[in-house]
Parts: sequence; C-alpha cells; structure tokens
Amino acid sequence: MSARVFSIANQKGGTGKTTLSMNFAAGLAKRGRVLVIDADPQGSAGQWSSLAPDHRPFPVSVIAIGGNLAREAERFSQDYDFVVIDCPPTLETETMKLAMKVSDAILIPVLPSPVDLWASIRLADAIEQVKMQNRKLKPYIVVNQLEPRSALSKAMQQALEEFDIPALKEGMRRRAIYRNAAVEGASVYCMGKRGEAAASEIDDIIKEVL
Repeated sequence: MSARVFSIANQKGGTGKTTLSMNFAAGLAKRGRVLVIDADPQGSAGQWSSLAPDHRPFPVSVIAIGGNLAREAERFSQDYDFVVIDCPPTLETETMKLAMKVSDAILIPVLPSPVDLWASIRLADAIEQVKMQNRKLKPYIVVNQLEPRSALSKAMQQALEEFDIPALKEGMRRRAIYRNAAVEGASVYCMGKRGEAAASEIDDIIKEVL
C-alpha cells in the first residue's frame, strides 16, 4: 500500500511552512512511518533535523530531493505510511506543481491578515490547474501565528469566506515553543509540558486532515 502524501506550500516566504511541515510530520509519526521530503532549496527541514542531538534524533526521516520529485515521492511511498513534502516558497519552478500532482492534500499556512491571504491567490489558481490532473488533491488553509485570546479580524474572516480554499477549524497560535523546538532540532511533541498546547494544536490539524 502506498503512502498518503501531503504538500506544505505557499509561494510567500515567512508563513511557517517548515514549522508546520516538521511538527505535522512528527504528529503523523505517532500513526505510522513518516518521511519528510525537503524540496526547498534553502534546506530548512534538513537543517532542522540536523540540529537534533544524537541521543534524541528527530522522530522522522528527512531527505533532500536529488532528482525528479514525482519519481522520488512514488519510490519512497512504498516504504512509508505518510510522506510530507516541504515545498519551495515559489511558483516559478515546477517543484511545487510536481508536489501537488503526487499529493493527497496540500496545506497552505498563511498569516492572519487579509494581505497575506490575498498573496496566495496565484497558488489557488495553480491548485485549480493541478486538480484537472490530480482530482483527489484536497487543499486546506492553515492560519498560523494566531494571537492567543484574539479572534480573527472581521476582514480576515471575510477574506477566508471569499477564498475558494477551505480553512481548517484549528490553526497554529503564535507560540515561542515552535521556535524553541526548531532551535533544538525537535518537534513540539518532544518539549515536555511546555509543548503540550502546541502539540494538541497540531493533533487537531492532523485529525481534521485525515
């Protein structure tokens, strides 16, 4: 049986793409064997996992692609239950489109402002084109860096309603623990009590997507 494949993508940088990729993958690791494919030339996912100490390696395998993304994803999907592709923050190369062609779902992290959401409109158009070839592809918006105790602004809620891509009920709050986990080469699941609220957030995202 082949793996379920998830792409984490946004053509805008700084939206928390790798943060979502690595923690989402770590949460999936409680449910099966997981591979992260680092398709971003910046290699952020690979750098993240390389910071893990020898006595506590990152809970999932991370590889950088060395060739055709579709072929690599297909090859590895026989050995894993889940594959997570951390896409480059650009639509100018074919990488993101290739990732979407082999994916079951694409998660799009956006910051909680209408301007950031509107910056993703080109990505929404690209998804529609890919869905002509990959009908199973399900896109979801994940609102990132939500402020605790503050609701989404009316403008953001309105913008989400106008967008053709559904937003997940659960988002990621602005939490220092996400940055701390990255610095330690860990996921929020490995951060003890400090990481519990963030881990619960990621678990809710996974449940909704699965």
